[in-house]
Amino acid sequence: MSKVFTIGFTEKTAESFFSLLKNSSAKKLIDVRLNKTSQLAGFAKREDLRYFLKEICDIEYIELPDLAPEPAMLKDYRNKLIDWARYEYLYTELMAKRSIEKRIDPNLITDGCLMCSEHKPHHCHRRIALEYLNSCWSAPLEIKHLF
Repeated sequence: MSKVFTIGFTEKTAESFFSLLKNSSAKKLIDVRLNKTSQLAGFAKREDLRYFLKEICDIEYIELPDLAPEPAMLKDYRNKLIDWARYEYLYTELMAKRSIEKRIDPNLITDGCLMCSEHKPHHCHRRIALEYLNSCWSAPLEIKHLF
C-alpha cells in the first residue's frame, strides 16, 4: 500500500519538525495552507520552508491550493462562529464541490507529506482531505500522521 504523511508546524521547534520529516520516507512536502507567508509562521514561511526542506531533508516543496479551505470558512471556525463538526462538514463539501479526487493525481500525493499549521491531525483539514480522497480513490493510501 502506498503511503502519505501529514504534519503541522505549530507547537514544534524547527529541529523537531525537520527531524520528523527527515526520519519519515516522505519525498515531498505538500503545503495545503491558505496563508503561507505570515510572519507568525516562523521557519514555515513559504520561501524559508522551501530552502530548509531542500538543504536539511532533500525534500521537494509543492503547493496544492485546491486542498486549502476557503477564507470565510476558516475565519468562522477560528472566531468560534461554527464548531469543528460544522467546519468538517463544510470543508468536506468544498472538496466534493472542487472534485479534488478527479483533479489530483494520486501519484502527486503518494510519498508526500501534507502540511498545514495545526499541531495534531484531529482538528485539521489535512486529515479531512486525505480521508476524503481515500473514500473516493480505488486504491486508498496509508496515512501516517507525524507529531
